[in-house]
Amino acid sequence: MNLSRLALPLILLPAANALADTFEREQALKLPDVLISANRQVEARNDSSAANTVFTREDIDRLQPNSVTDLLKRVPGVQVSQTGGRGSLPGIYIRGTKSAQSLVLVDGQRIGSSTSGDSNLQHLNIQQIERVEVLRGSRSVIYGSDAIGGVIQIFTRRSTEQGLQPRLHMGFGSNQTWERSLGLSGGDAQTRFNLGASLDETAGINRTHQSYASDGDHDAYRNQSLSLNLSHAFNDDIEAGLNILDNRGKNEFDNPFGRFDMSTFKSVAQKPYNDFTISGVSSYVDARINDVWKSRVELGHSENREETFDKLSDEHSVFNTYRDSLNWQNDLKLNDQNSLILGGDWYEDRVNSSTKFDEDSRWNRAAFIQHRFQAERFSTELGLRRDQNQQFGGQNSWSGTLTLPLNPDNDVLLTYSEGFRAPTFNDLYYPDFSNPDLNPETSKSYEVQWRSQLSDTSRLEASLYRTDLEDAIIFGSHSRPENVASARINGFEAALKQELFDWQSNLGVSLIDPRDRDSGHTLARRARRTLSLDLDRQFDQLGLGASWQAVSSSYDDEKNTQPLGGYALLGLRSSWAVNREIKLELKVDNLLDKGYSRALYQHEGNQYGYREEGRAWMFGVTWTPEI
Repeated sequence: MNLSRLALPLILLPAANALADTFEREQALKLPDVLISANRQVEARNDSSAANTVFTREDIDRLQPNSVTDLLKRVPGVQVSQTGGRGSLPGIYIRGTKSAQSLVLVDGQRIGSSTSGDSNLQHLNIQQIERVEVLRGSRSVIYGSDAIGGVIQIFTRRSTEQGLQPRLHMGFGSNQTWERSLGLSGGDAQTRFNLGASLDETAGINRTHQSYASDGDHDAYRNQSLSLNLSHAFNDDIEAGLNILDNRGKNEFDNPFGRFDMSTFKSVAQKPYNDFTISGVSSYVDARINDVWKSRVELGHSENREETFDKLSDEHSVFNTYRDSLNWQNDLKLNDQNSLILGGDWYEDRVNSSTKFDEDSRWNRAAFIQHRFQAERFSTELGLRRDQNQQFGGQNSWSGTLTLPLNPDNDVLLTYSEGFRAPTFNDLYYPDFSNPDLNPETSKSYEVQWRSQLSDTSRLEASLYRTDLEDAIIFGSHSRPENVASARINGFEAALKQELFDWQSNLGVSLIDPRDRDSGHTLARRARRTLSLDLDRQFDQLGLGASWQAVSSSYDDEKNTQPLGGYALLGLRSSWAVNREIKLELKVDNLLDKGYSRALYQHEGNQYGYREEGRAWMFGVTWTPEI
């Protein structure tokens, strides 16, 4: 029998503390074999039509990542392109699509900048995260704009136990890096809470090679984070909750291009840095109306603020974006074979910037429906969404999946899905470099999945897919964005999870062919082959682990004239549980001190690669006293 199919019923069983399914979603966040993001409801991973990867808090503690992007590098079909060390802006490419074509959520709320389209994932503190879910493939029927390549959802820390559970973590490592975090969680049969605070600091690295003398220093980074989660069950049928996350700090960076001085008509040096804030607050009400009908209402507000300064001049800029949102979803179980999802979304984006935009706000409202039929020999899922946007008008999105269970341990899924991405405020309204007549980018995707429980300790998930992009937005000959590009992305990815001789292994492989359909060139910064392998074993109190990540060569530009070399990185990690309350951790990343770059820049006619961090170590202590 497929063990993953048992995960969902298990969370509904009465617990020892007499809690039934009142905190169904809260308990599900701890489990590896359930999924929430695919349809905004708790379901078994194997019952979802989406190709997915899940990291629980247990996985995060075992893998000891520095950031969310460190986790994403382990997901088959996902590539991360950074511009130098902690705090640098990452490019996230899911199945060959660019960052702005994938949706990032925190506790159900969009956190991306509505001016640039970047999600700023690099600023989310890993100590404040309970769970990360990655969906590969379009989910625009459920989420609307931006979900062409997939969806990344981050859930903040939660409590599922009664009483109080304090925790303290301290870490020190290379480049004068310090990690400090503390938290307190707990509750009773009706109320749960988690409160956490973190402070990370590092002297950083010099991100650029040959550039201005002012760029020769290390680029420091500081990030302070606060999170609060509170939920209360009024009875067995009604629950309400509140989620708050606030990340803010200072990020120094290099500008090898310099600042153009109008008085001398030359580029001059800079020492830039920015003060950033990524924050969100959301509240929800979950209600079981009757045995057939469950309803959830979510209200949210998020902010993405960035203020940039230059230590060598009085240059100063502000780019702040704000988003208010309201989501209402209804889950209807019509009978044993038929279920229905009905919902509506509304959100409004606003811009407050030192640059004057022609328009500084816009709204989007949508309605969606999805039907699922499940029989003994097959199941189907069919969805439709209608978005109405203040700027570009209406957009329809369709999706459909046919699931064929070959036997209790093997499923084949055939999926067709459509997606779209709304242009950003920069695309539409940035002075002198925008185009208010842009249409949304659209996509059509075709996918075949195979899911197999090879044995009790071995599971394989593989996908073969094709995505066609139309009306892709690029800068045209007049330095204005235009809907002129199209792309075709063919790909294969596989994830193998296996336990052998008490060693737990996770292998991810991806092969993609992402091409511009007009020129035939490979899309920039997309490697054709990636591989990730994690090996871990627990010896009583001692835990040992290793990671190996390999990325093939790629190009930094759309014309394929600027090659980026491939690379492979090896990391080692260990942990030792001194007793029930104290755990020591030690890891070394990039053990072989491999020099590599995922992005290029030019300075005085010469081409260089942004530096990534070389060999780096981190030692940490975690204390979880019993009260």
